[in-house]
Amino acid sequence: MDRRKIIIPFAVLCVAAVGAFVLIASAPPVESVAPEKSLRVVRVIDAQPQDVRLRVRSQGTVAPRTESDLVPEVSGPVVWVSPALVSGGFFAQDEPLLRIDPRDYEASVALASADTARLGSEFEHAQSELRRQQGLSRKGANSPSQLSNALRAARVAAAGLEAARVTLEQAERDLARTEIRASYAGRVREENVDLGQFVSRGAPIAKLYATDFVEIRLPLADQQLAYLDLPMGRGTLEGERGPKVRLSARFAGANQEWIGRIVRTEGEIDARSRMVHVVARVEDPYGTPADRGGATSDRAPLAVGLFVQAEIDGPVAEDVLVLPRSAVRDDKRILVVDGQDRLYTRTADVLRIDRDDVLLRADLAPGERICLSPLQVVVDGMQVRPIDESVATHAGGEGGP
Repeated sequence: MDRRKIIIPFAVLCVAAVGAFVLIASAPPVESVAPEKSLRVVRVIDAQPQDVRLRVRSQGTVAPRTESDLVPEVSGPVVWVSPALVSGGFFAQDEPLLRIDPRDYEASVALASADTARLGSEFEHAQSELRRQQGLSRKGANSPSQLSNALRAARVAAAGLEAARVTLEQAERDLARTEIRASYAGRVREENVDLGQFVSRGAPIAKLYATDFVEIRLPLADQQLAYLDLPMGRGTLEGERGPKVRLSARFAGANQEWIGRIVRTEGEIDARSRMVHVVARVEDPYGTPADRGGATSDRAPLAVGLFVQAEIDGPVAEDVLVLPRSAVRDDKRILVVDGQDRLYTRTADVLRIDRDDVLLRADLAPGERICLSPLQVVVDGMQVRPIDESVATHAGGEGGP
C-alpha cells in the first residue's frame, strides 16, 4: 500500500516531464522582430499662392437719398387727391398730387388783371400828357409847374402799373400753387390729407421720398479702413470710382442681393462707437415703373428701412495663401511638411485674419504642404505621417447622401 503511494505520483511526474520535453522540442523557433516606429498623424493641405480680393463686411439700414414734407403754399379746401397720394404710393416727377379749390385765387387773378389794365391806361395817359407838356415847354407855352406836375403824374402812374403787375404775378403764382405737383419721382411714406379737408399754408400734409436711388450708411472700424481704397481727405467719390458693394438680406422669404457703390465717406468719427461711416448708393432700388405696375421682375425691391449685410470690395492682394485660422501658431508661425514627410516651423507674414480664414505670405519650397493639426510639441525635422485634408474631405463628401 505504501509503495503505490510513491510509484503513482512519480509516474505522473515522469509523464509530465516527457510531455513538456516533447512540446519544447517541437515548438517553432522564435524570431526577434524590431518594434514598428509610431509616427504622428497630421492633416495637411496643398496651399498655392493666389490673388485674393480683400473684402470688408458691415451692415446698415436702407434710407432714401431725399426725403421731404409735402407742404401747400396756399390755403383752402381740397377738391382733388391723386390716387398715388397714399401711403406706399409711387408717383412720377411733376405729377399732380393734390388740388386746392382755385376759385378765390382765380378771382384774385381777375382783380389783379383789371387793376393792371386800369393802371396801364392811366400810365399811357400820363406819358402822353408828359410828352405834350415837354413840347409846350420847349416853345415856352407853359409854366415849369405844369411840366413838373406832368412828370410827377407819369412817375406815379409807372409805379402804380409796376405794383399792379407784381400783384398780378403773385396772384397767378398762388393760382398755380393750388395744384401741388411732385418735385421728383418718388414714393409716399405717409399722408395726412383727404378730400374736402381745409389745408393751411405751410402745414405738412404728407411725407415723400425719392426713389431714383437709396443710400446705406455703413459703419467701419479703424482697422478695416486698411483693406479699402478710400480717400480719407476728400469724402466724395465721383462716377464709378467708388468700391463695389454687395448688399444682401432675406426679403419675401428668399435671400436677395443688390449691387451698389461707395459714393462718399463721412468727415468725422462717431464719438460713441469710434467708427467711421461710409455711404453706399444703389441705383433704381424699386425697379422700373413697369415693374411697379405689376409686371414680372426677378429683382426684389431694395425697400427703405430694410436692414442689409454689406460686403465692400477692397484692393487685390497678390500671391497670398488662404489658410484656416487654426493653421497659424502664435499669430505668425505655420507648420510645413516637406517632401520627406518631415515637419518644420516657418515664419509667415500675416496680412489679415478674416473670421475662420487667414491671409498670409510665406516662402514655400516645391512639395511642401501646410500642417493643419494642432500639435503641442513640435521639433524641426520630426517624422510625421501626413493625411491630405482635401482628399479626405472629398472622399467624405462623395460618401454623403
